[in-house]
Amino acid sequence: MSTFVLLTLTGLGLAALYFLVASGLSLVFGLADVLNFAHGLFLSVGAYATWWAAGHVPGAGPTGFGFVLAAACGVVAGALVAAVVELVLIRPLYSRTIEQVLVTVGLSLAGVALLQATWGADPRPFPRPEWTRNVTGILGAQIPNASLLLILAAAAVLALLLLFLRFTRVGLVIRAGVENREMVTALGIDVRKAFTLVFAIGGAAAALAGALGGVYFGSVSPGQGGSLLIFAFIVVVIGGMGSVVGSAYAAVAVGLLQQFVNYYGTAGLGDICVVALLAIVLLVRPQGIAGRAVTA
Repeated sequence: MSTFVLLTLTGLGLAALYFLVASGLSLVFGLADVLNFAHGLFLSVGAYATWWAAGHVPGAGPTGFGFVLAAACGVVAGALVAAVVELVLIRPLYSRTIEQVLVTVGLSLAGVALLQATWGADPRPFPRPEWTRNVTGILGAQIPNASLLLILAAAAVLALLLLFLRFTRVGLVIRAGVENREMVTALGIDVRKAFTLVFAIGGAAAALAGALGGVYFGSVSPGQGGSLLIFAFIVVVIGGMGSVVGSAYAAVAVGLLQQFVNYYGTAGLGDICVVALLAIVLLVRPQGIAGRAVTA
């Protein structure tokens, strides 16, 4: 019983990390129709900004409110970088898919190279609070506090995103734009005004994933965002493009599948099973769990 509880909660912690990255990615693709391969860079920026702020910003640090302040600096940095990327690089390339892919892939590679040139390629110890190194007993299982922190953060982000999308005017425009951008434009609403905000929200969520991922892994490295981005894309496709709730469902499925299969099977088998799940979903329900079917 304790093993089942441990695998379930640690799997949900991994799922929470995937969701934080995938939620913004899903919104950006659903509204702006941009396949942003530079999204992992926003995660790395958030992680390194948090790491840097913990040692240089007055009041920030690895303990108590200091870590909250450092993580807030990382989130702001990720949101700003995402907004600048949309304004400078993406906005001139809307409806030009190939150019978007080339630019975002190039930006991702350049960003990783810049981080390596600035702070080196080796992982650096992350300044995490002492209590996140400890465990909490739940139903006989010793659960890492870092996993519990990720679960709470992802639940809070999901709730805030749903409230924003359903009960604010900008959120309603974003939802309508995801469903039918042409119709919203025909009604005289300039959907592109919401694009920058959506990029900023996605960048902030990814940056938060970077900060909490540093706590989860205990270190930060330039390539961390790219490795998590692969699973984030899988989550987005399984959940359905443009669906935040679908991304949450898919993240839970992917996280739990990875954790249980890797424990009871051989190392790396969980990743293979995740890819197999992606293939099954694409064959059976190409629009994803919560996506809408495309009709001719």
